Amino acid sequence: MKYLLSKASLPIVERLAKDRTLCAFDFDGTLAPIVDHPHLARMRGPTRRLLKRVASLYPCIVVSGRNREDVVRRMHGVPLAGIFGNHGAEADGKEHEDRRIKHWKAALEAEIGGLPGVWVEDKGTSLAVHYRQSLRPAQSVRRITEAVAKLNEVRTFGGKKVVNLVVDGAPTKADAVVAERDRLRCNRVLYLGDDENDEDAFGMKGDVVAVRIGRKKHTRASYFLRSQMEIDQLLLWMARLRRAEPSE
Repeated sequence: MKYLLSKASLPIVERLAKDRTLCAFDFDGTLAPIVDHPHLARMRGPTRRLLKRVASLYPCIVVSGRNREDVVRRMHGVPLAGIFGNHGAEADGKEHEDRRIKHWKAALEAEIGGLPGVWVEDKGTSLAVHYRQSLRPAQSVRRITEAVAKLNEVRTFGGKKVVNLVVDGAPTKADAVVAERDRLRCNRVLYLGDDENDEDAFGMKGDVVAVRIGRKKHTRASYFLRSQMEIDQLLLWMARLRRAEPSE
C-alpha cells in the first residue's frame, strides 16, 4: 500500500482533480470517527465544512452500512449526488424492509440475546450484531457465528466489533458506486473506506483510487491514510487542486 498524502502520491490526487472524478465515501470510520454506539457518530465540524466544499466541486456520494434514512439525517446540508444505505443495497428513494431480516433478528435474539455486551441492530434490509461492549469478544464472536450459521439466504462479513448480515445476492457497495459512476458519467473514482465491508468497492475494476483508512496487510485497497483524522487533509487537497483547474 502507498500513503496517499505523501509527496510521491501527489500526482495521483492531481490527476483526480483534473478529470471527471466520482468521490465516494463510507461514513463510520471514514467521514466520522468510530464511537462506542452508532447513534453517537458525528462528523467533526471541519470535516463537514470541507466535505461541503468538495461536494460543490466534484460529484460525491456516501455509501454506508447504516440505514439510508439515518445517513441522510447525518449528511444534512451537504450537496451530495447520492446516498446509499445498508452496504449499497438501499438506494435513493428505494427504502424497504425485508421480511427475512425480521426472521433473522428474532432467531438471533433467541440464540444470543442473553450475551452481555451483544445486541442486534435492525436496519430494514440488513442486520448488524454488535459486540463492542462485550468483555469476552472472542467468545461472543464464536456464539454469533454459530447462531448465524443456522440462518438461510444470508451473506455475512465482519467489521469493527460487528458482524453484518445481508440477504445473499443483495447489491454491494461496489454495485452502488459503479452504477453512480456510470449515471454521473465519471471517468475515475476515488473511494474511501475503513473496513471489511468496503473490500468489494476497493476491488472495483476501472480507473479507481481505492483508499483505506488505516494500513492493512491484506486488502484490495492500493492506498491508505494513517488515521480517520487525515480525511480532512485529503479533502483540503481535493478542494484546492480543483480550484486551480479551469471550470468544467
